[in-house]
Parts: sequence; structure tokens; C-alpha cells
Amino acid sequence: MIEKLIVEFDKALRTIFTVAPSTRAIPGEGLPEADMTDSERRNAAALMRVNHCGEICAQALYQGQALTSRTPETRRALEHAAWEETEHLNWTERRIAELGSRKSLLNPVWYVGSLSMGVLAGKFGDEWSLGFLAETERQVGSHLEGHLGALPAKDARSRRIVEQMKTDEAEHAEIAIRLGAKELPLPVKLGMRALSKVMTLTAHYV
Repeated sequence: MIEKLIVEFDKALRTIFTVAPSTRAIPGEGLPEADMTDSERRNAAALMRVNHCGEICAQALYQGQALTSRTPETRRALEHAAWEETEHLNWTERRIAELGSRKSLLNPVWYVGSLSMGVLAGKFGDEWSLGFLAETERQVGSHLEGHLGALPAKDARSRRIVEQMKTDEAEHAEIAIRLGAKELPLPVKLGMRALSKVMTLTAHYV
């Protein structure tokens, strides 16, 4: 038990404080940097900071769900999603740096809150945990679609990253559904959206 706690604590530290690994090339890496105004660059950086923060939350959420999952299939699905979210962390963090900005100062807070939610979701059983995963990915996909509309049209590098993230999130939702995810009650979905709104608005500036 102690060894498992050490491993999970190490995951948390790596997620929050180190540069995440990625086996895939960063989407749009070979494209030229756009000639943006200071305002456009700040806006793009803020949006990418929100996306990075969302990936921090996803890592913690899936870590918590994996800890309380009851079947190897569910655990593997969560671990697969978590790995691709790790790549998203890498891509968004690097893009934030390229845009001359910083990550959210509240990432540790988001991590702890999301980890707690993941553990709680897992306690209700794998079908509900997978339902939570599917709904999370649907909401993230909608959020990313909004960012594609808000990013400067000329910022092709950021847009490519967001487009690939959106594709990956949709795949994660489909995997969860195939494994038997239950549809969450409307009040739970609305609560998730409200919490997401608080996170995105805060991370945009802090």
C-alpha cells in the first residue's frame, strides 16, 4: 500500500512540475510561427493555458478513477486515455512557452480537486466511472471546439494542437461507451459543466 501511494504521489509531482513526455510529434511543429499582434499572442497563450490546465485535471481524474476501478478493461481504458492526455500536456506546455507565457499558478489545486472527483466516480462502479469519462470527454471536445473559434485564425500551430486533442478526446469517449459507460443524470452533467466553467475562467488569467 505504501509503495502504491509513493507511485501515485510521484505521478502527481511529475504531472504538475515536470515537462510531460510525448511519443508523437507536436501537431503543427513544422509550420512557421504566425506574425501575431501582442493582443493575439496573449489571447492564444491564455487559451492554451486553459487547455493545459484541463489536461492537468484529466490526468488527476483518470488517476483517481484507475485507483478505484474494478476490472482490468476499465483500468486499461483509463490508462490509455491518461497517456494521451500526458502527450497533450507536453504539446500545450510547449506551445505556451513559445507564445511567451506561463502555466496556471493554480495547477496543484486543480489536480487535487480532480483526483478527488476521480476517486469518487470510481467508487460508484466501473459503468458509472466510464460514464463520467465519456461525459468528461464530450464536454472537453465542446470546449476545444469553442477554442478553435476563439484562437487567432493565423495561429496555425496552436490550432493544429487543439484539433488533434479534439480528435483524441472523441476517441476516448467512444472507447468508454464501447466498454459499457452509463449515461450520467442531467444534474451531474450540469454540475460538471459548472465546475469546468469556474476552472476555465480562472485559468484564463491565473
